[in-house]
Amino acid sequence: MENLSGDKTGRRLHRVSLLCVLCVLINLLGSYITGATGFPLYMDSVGTVFISAISGTLPGIAVGLFTNILKSLIYHDSSSIYYSSINVMIALCTSVCARKGCFKKVSGAFILVALLALIGGGIGGILTWFLFGFATEGLSANFALAVYESSSLGRFWSEIYADVLIDVFDKGITVALVFATVFFIPPKHFEKFRYDGWQQTPLTQELRQSLGSRGVRKVSLRTKIMLLLIVASLLISVVAVAIGYILFRRGTISDHMKLGEGVASLSASAIDGDMVNSYLARGEEVEGYKETEDVLYSIRDSSPDILYVYVYQIKPDGCHVVFDLDTDDVPGSDPGDLVPFDESFSEYIPALLNGETIEPLITNDTYGWLLTAYCPVYDSNGNCVCYACADISMAQLETETYSFLAKQISLFLGFFIMILALGFWFAEYNIIYPVNSMAHVAGAFAYDTEEVREDSVHKIKELDIHTGDEIENLYGAFSKTTEDSMNYVADIQLKNETIAKMQSGLIMVLADMVENRDKCTGDHIKKTSAYVELIAKKLMEKGVYADQLTESYAEYLKDSAPLHDIGKITVSDLILNSKSRLTDDEYAIMKNHTTAGRDVIDRVIETVPESGYLMEARNMAHYHHERWDGKGYPEGLKGEEIPLSARIMTIADVFDALVSRRSYKEPFPFDKAMEIIKEGEGTQFDPKIAEVFIEAADEVKKIADDFSEE
Repeated sequence: MENLSGDKTGRRLHRVSLLCVLCVLINLLGSYITGATGFPLYMDSVGTVFISAISGTLPGIAVGLFTNILKSLIYHDSSSIYYSSINVMIALCTSVCARKGCFKKVSGAFILVALLALIGGGIGGILTWFLFGFATEGLSANFALAVYESSSLGRFWSEIYADVLIDVFDKGITVALVFATVFFIPPKHFEKFRYDGWQQTPLTQELRQSLGSRGVRKVSLRTKIMLLLIVASLLISVVAVAIGYILFRRGTISDHMKLGEGVASLSASAIDGDMVNSYLARGEEVEGYKETEDVLYSIRDSSPDILYVYVYQIKPDGCHVVFDLDTDDVPGSDPGDLVPFDESFSEYIPALLNGETIEPLITNDTYGWLLTAYCPVYDSNGNCVCYACADISMAQLETETYSFLAKQISLFLGFFIMILALGFWFAEYNIIYPVNSMAHVAGAFAYDTEEVREDSVHKIKELDIHTGDEIENLYGAFSKTTEDSMNYVADIQLKNETIAKMQSGLIMVLADMVENRDKCTGDHIKKTSAYVELIAKKLMEKGVYADQLTESYAEYLKDSAPLHDIGKITVSDLILNSKSRLTDDEYAIMKNHTTAGRDVIDRVIETVPESGYLMEARNMAHYHHERWDGKGYPEGLKGEEIPLSARIMTIADVFDALVSRRSYKEPFPFDKAMEIIKEGEGTQFDPKIAEVFIEAADEVKKIADDFSEE
């Protein structure tokens, strides 16, 4: 059975894998067609939405993830891989909506379009903003720019609005294609491609919901596993992103420093140190000044990160301008102008005055966030006459850092969702469902009859758990232990039934031995037992004394009735078989059979304390001659002080004595006997019991007649 299940699972996995490959190709083809035709849509998630609706979450996530990885490799589009998290979220959303029935009605399809547009356009737009900035790349760039120029929306919201609107059309076409396919093709054709990952006989949706809604004492296993996965994944992601961020930032700063040092060094090499004083005094009038300035311009314009290039002679009163290049925003100072020191340079002024080389500085003051590199310029005598300086913009570092973080978070988010989905899937189908299934069948296990027990054992075997690990070992041990236990229970029950039959037989034999000493009573114990059983049945049908008279109690009455006269074993044969009315002394001895019967059964109870029917036998033996009005014997109890079993036996015993022949009397006619019972209602007999006995007159007569014929 397990091999068959494994084969079926293997074939299903093979089919789903082929469908995954096909859906990835559909995504790539859709992306290629829109790219080649210039159609302003993406169409790269049709396969993702389709397989998520048909096969479930995991296949959908796999298709969404690998689609973007292959796009980045095939189309040399490195940005595609950063949008893999968007496709993963689309797969997750689609699979959840499919389970909720979104593909079964048109309104559900519109809801799905809105959700996917919010994911693809909303979250995707935020990602685009951090990756590339406003209206720089992507299908929505021109549209976002148009929205920004024609509305009061800021750049960020213009980007989001444009991306969401484009995605509404894109996901609308995608969902329409998938909806048409899913809606019009019979579900049985898609069932072969559904991959739930069952490692056992699949559970019904109702049973899964029932198992999921059952509370646990503290925290469910599902919650513990998910929390573990979330915490572990988040820790790994945060640590990895933090390390990546730190390394990226350090690397970028290092690159900026190298750029600044290179620009400053190159600028210094272009300056003739012997001409610096002349440049300070007369500027452009000096031969070669203009040519040197043009070289400095060409150096500055070689990289967009180079903001300023200038040459200062450092003196105690400040910075004397040798060269200061103009920019679009800030005109340069004239040669010879004095520029005061910024406070951020105060600690480096002594080194600069001494012509020493200093490390590049990062400052954020008058001219913004800059990295400044200084390179000394020497004259022919080796004296430092000035410094060639380069300011590198650090603002780009912030943009690049945000972009790097967005890329890292996007990448980790896609894999994070995939890991969570995979972990949840594994936990559900390999641990939680098997354990809950075993708990369910164990909790529903019934022991009532052999047929019910066999059915319960069959339900355990029917689970067919084949996880191939310790869970399967547990299931195997659970199945074997249960089956062995049921075999043992069946054996014990068989022995108990045999013992019970032997016990009942012995009781009947003992009761017969006692009754056979009395030549007059005949089948008295059998007839009274039949009347007791009939009375108990009728009381239960009418709901009289329902709090006490249960099925098991009725069984006790039936089993204990034959022992009601067991005390007669102590009465002399002469008294038992007397053909004349008993004298007062003889009657007193005869009455002692009630207490004698109690004592006999008490001694039996001491050896068999758990026999419930013996307690009722004791009550019958001791109290069956008590009267409802309290005038009976041996205790003179009245009303409900008399045990119920004894009140029932009283009527059965008296009625049988009335309709039976005795050595000292002839039997009363049936109607006369019933009339006497009626007369004793509320005095000698419990009125409720007497009432049901009289109402069952036909059945009472049948019992009396049957024994009379025998």
